[in-house]
Amino acid sequence: MSLPDCFTTVSERPVALRLLTAAQLPEWLAGQPEAVRRWVADTGFSAEAGQHCPLPGAGGALDQVLWGLAGEGPDTWTLGEAPRRLPAGDYRLAGDWDRATRTRLALGWALGAYRFTRYRKDDDRRARLLLEDVDEAALLAQVDAVGLVRDLINTPPDDMMPPQLAAAARALAARFEAGFSEIVGDALLDAGYPAIHAVGRASVHPPRLLRLTWGAPDHPLLALVGKGVCFDSGGLDIKPAKGMRLMQKDMGGAAHVLGLASLIMASRLPVRLLVLVPAVENAVSGNAFHPGDILPTRQGLTVEIENTDAEGRLVLADALTEASRQGPDLIVDFATLTGAARVAVGTEIAAFFSNRPAAIPALQAAAEASDDPVWPLPLHAPYRDQLKSRVADLLNCSSGPYGGAITAALFLERFVGEGIDWLHFDVMAWNTRQRPGRPEGGEAMGLRALFEWLKGRYGAR
Repeated sequence: MSLPDCFTTVSERPVALRLLTAAQLPEWLAGQPEAVRRWVADTGFSAEAGQHCPLPGAGGALDQVLWGLAGEGPDTWTLGEAPRRLPAGDYRLAGDWDRATRTRLALGWALGAYRFTRYRKDDDRRARLLLEDVDEAALLAQVDAVGLVRDLINTPPDDMMPPQLAAAARALAARFEAGFSEIVGDALLDAGYPAIHAVGRASVHPPRLLRLTWGAPDHPLLALVGKGVCFDSGGLDIKPAKGMRLMQKDMGGAAHVLGLASLIMASRLPVRLLVLVPAVENAVSGNAFHPGDILPTRQGLTVEIENTDAEGRLVLADALTEASRQGPDLIVDFATLTGAARVAVGTEIAAFFSNRPAAIPALQAAAEASDDPVWPLPLHAPYRDQLKSRVADLLNCSSGPYGGAITAALFLERFVGEGIDWLHFDVMAWNTRQRPGRPEGGEAMGLRALFEWLKGRYGAR
């Protein structure tokens, strides 16, 4: 795995980067020459979180940088703004920090240094962090996984339709010597995936089901399912222009499971991995599926279409059925599924559902430890009544305005095999604002938290 250009392992004269809280600043200043104390006072540096103060050395060159640290201590995002705000050059973390803290700080540095440059030249010389006493393998695996998720989501729809998403999955499989196959177009009907075909058939880009497999046969089977709606017009229940603008991110679930698969394979987690991505475009044409249609599914349940803009759960239904038939120990799905989840927890927290409530505290603890927030929502069984159809086994969505994230999760639950542990993540997959380490645009949400939880469940080698 190559070293990102925001890092270096060798530097002749790195600038010291010193983290200080407001409480620590006076004690540190007391041991400094008068010129340094005067410089810090004149610049107004008070060690507020994220504030920084460059200090010149005796010859006038940059000698060290003071960086404000929150009183609770460093987290992943402490240095998230540093690559964008510091002058170009090499920096080393000063102070007696343990290996885990150094690794966490380096991760935030790298995630803050991320730029999507496919369509714009970027030759700027950047600030680089000298890697010292870090878990380099774990660090680079996380940076690579999050970068993959961001790159896939940030790629505009004309360059990220089902064929290109398939190419990305195929390349990932080749990189880790994993198996890869796909079922394309009308072959989906022959293979028994009618819901995936129905949602994607209106596009000039044929729908497909992508399958990636990896791992030893004697390891527990972990199935990852990701919603791969490469663009969502809403179908015949077409979205307004404002609602359509960010629909390049509607394949964010697929991006998440590919990124998570990358992290699992790079870390050699002892699992047997199955990744399923139903990749479609929900387009409008003469053969688009209609409101009122009754669609068959791989499981055999029939679904009445209340709204063609509730298409993601339809493609996931076929994929979840297939995952269940393989007898997995656990199924995890990621999807940019509902606006209701964003209303419930906002755009910066990954909402999740679990059919095993005992798993929830450990997952939340993993999220807190990794600075990757998630929040549970309930699988409230009485809301299943909202999915009852007069003419089919169930509706694809409720006609009412309430509890949309819950009813969507309850719909998916119908396609998860009995007795199988299941986690469903409903994510925004997009940063709507710039924050330290989290630039505006495509984002991995809940991925690092889930990986920490998976390490606890399956054990790391």
